[in-house]
Amino acid sequence: MWISDDWKDYEVIDTSNGEKLERWGSYLLVRPDPQVIWNTPKDNPGWQTRNGHYHRSAKGGGEWEFFNLPDEWSIQYKELTFNLKPFSFKHTGLFPEQAVNWDWISSKIKNAGRPVKVLNLFAYTGGATLAAAKAGASVTHVDASKGMVTWAKENAVASGLADAPIRWLVDDCVKFVEREIRRGNVYDAIIMDPPSYGRGPKGEIWKIEESIFPFLELTSKILSKNALFFLINSYTTGLQPAVLSYMLNTVIVPEFGGQVQASEIGLPVSSNSLILPCGASGRWQSLS
Repeated sequence: MWISDDWKDYEVIDTSNGEKLERWGSYLLVRPDPQVIWNTPKDNPGWQTRNGHYHRSAKGGGEWEFFNLPDEWSIQYKELTFNLKPFSFKHTGLFPEQAVNWDWISSKIKNAGRPVKVLNLFAYTGGATLAAAKAGASVTHVDASKGMVTWAKENAVASGLADAPIRWLVDDCVKFVEREIRRGNVYDAIIMDPPSYGRGPKGEIWKIEESIFPFLELTSKILSKNALFFLINSYTTGLQPAVLSYMLNTVIVPEFGGQVQASEIGLPVSSNSLILPCGASGRWQSLS
């Protein structure tokens, strides 16, 4: 398992009965987590002194309950700064488990010894975009949500990357890739974090089980001849590491060679030193 264990401003303190107790900077949040199927004693005092608690509804969705939590605050990961705010369906605008991938992305770019052009698809609030830009890459950031792209821009400014070579695009990712193929544009590295289900800006429907493999095939057509890496993240139960590995080995390796690795990603739980699983990632990298 790839573990994001280098955080100072974020911590999973405890987990029990479908929920996790987390520290985001100075604030404690309790949020639901479908992986937490165990029911252990909630002895940590943070369960009672929380600043925010997302209560899931039996009818779907849920709502926040706040206790002296600001509307917005920020945390840092190494040289990156992220603005946070609690919003729809338990989210804060950041997936801390992705830090292990940010470190990998950064290392690949810094060690490339050449200019690197990165495409980040379904790019959300820009964690991978900022990591790539901070490492020296030029980045094209694509997400169908205007609000998420605006949020990502704010994170870039907070991280000292206001003038970095980042192209911010509000677009349907599939249609964007199709246009890039027609234009003849290519990228040295591609990152994608596709949702299980989503809609594009014009109502385009995305269902990951039906869409991800043909989209991977499509996206492979805009990898440059000296491609550096390809990263896929998945939070969908059916897309386990072996599935991500199989897809990358099927689509990328025959054309570009290189090596594929895939694993669960996770976060350490400070109260018991165990690891909370948080999804999966597949990585292809060039060996040249």
